[in-house]
Amino acid sequence: MNKKLDLSVQINSEIGELEGVILHSLGSEVENMTPENAERALYSDILNLAVAQKEYEQLKGVLKKVANVFEVKELLQSILEQQEVKNSLINKVSASCSHSYVPDYLHSLDNKELARQLIEGVILQRTNLSRFLSHQRFAVRPLHNFFFTRDASISMFDKVLVGQMASKVRERESQIMDAIFTNYKDFNTMTITSIGKPNEENISIEGGDVLIGRDDLLLIGISTRTTPQGIDGIIRKLKKDKSKKRHIIVQELPTDRESFIHLDMVFTFLNTHECIVYEPVIMQPNRFKTIHITIDNGDVKIVEEKNILEVLSKIGMDIKPIYCGGRADLWTQEREQWHSGANFFAFGPGKVIGYNRNVYTIEEMHKNGYEVLKAKDVIRENVNLDDYNKYVVTIEGSELSRGGGGARCMTMPFRRKNVSW
Repeated sequence: MNKKLDLSVQINSEIGELEGVILHSLGSEVENMTPENAERALYSDILNLAVAQKEYEQLKGVLKKVANVFEVKELLQSILEQQEVKNSLINKVSASCSHSYVPDYLHSLDNKELARQLIEGVILQRTNLSRFLSHQRFAVRPLHNFFFTRDASISMFDKVLVGQMASKVRERESQIMDAIFTNYKDFNTMTITSIGKPNEENISIEGGDVLIGRDDLLLIGISTRTTPQGIDGIIRKLKKDKSKKRHIIVQELPTDRESFIHLDMVFTFLNTHECIVYEPVIMQPNRFKTIHITIDNGDVKIVEEKNILEVLSKIGMDIKPIYCGGRADLWTQEREQWHSGANFFAFGPGKVIGYNRNVYTIEEMHKNGYEVLKAKDVIRENVNLDDYNKYVVTIEGSELSRGGGGARCMTMPFRRKNVSW
């Protein structure tokens, strides 16, 4: 008899051997965009769906070689079999929709079609004059950003924090991920859906800004998507658990460029002793503060520090920086950071995946001992990952990167093995 897979949520690091991850393969929600609504959808450009899908399949194909991969749409369809879950989700979606026919329409769909339309959008029925004359195409808008599964839910140790999104256009992503983690019983977790005080405003937190350093350490960015009030909410939650001393490293980020939307666009872990950094923000003196918060037995201490790596060293993690874009040219660093050159996803210590278009970053990693492997060769089994101790798998990303995120953005891990530090 085969042993049942343990799919319980457990994330104690960014680099532990990956056991379970949730993805969302791109669908027509990405194509259901025009130049007119691209900015509202948080895009600066329109993606070519066919090309982006081929690039995404490389990411998915590699991860299926090393872990259990789940698709959002399939998980959603599964939990919609529970009538109470279906009713609740339809009610939440309909609450933000101005068209009264939508609830009955959604209830009329079978679960597979309902899951699809909740993600890809519900076409507006032009059965009265006002709707006939409407300039809107959808009664329920598509979730253009959902392939960035990182943001709407955050695995933190054995629980899942539901993202409180900065933009209302992404609110349904959080509703769907909350429903999945609450009702797909194999995940065996508790969701945290609110971290604010009653009537507290300006609370937002997204997964791209939250990195799990160790079982006692979080790194969180203050960005255009995550507010100090959102981080205060996490502090309040952690204060209640007096069994362990906790550290939070908070990094302020620039807000003048969309490539800095999250911390993982300038800093990601690669190994037990290595990280990738965008040097001008993370290493160079600048106006963006690095804050070290210690939570011990309910007491909170907050101090300003020089940079993330110095704080890590103080708490017993000596991490070597590898530079996004290499070290020769600031312009190259800026160019590659723009296309997610610091955004890597680790599926084991020293085993990472990212875009091949960032050639200077990849070259810098190679200089630091990372074997460079092509995703196509891994998928076709022309190379065996077990033959290498340390490597970066490169995926094609000329189209995907234009969506504003990289490999970490497109993955929502929920279970990793613990790391021997």
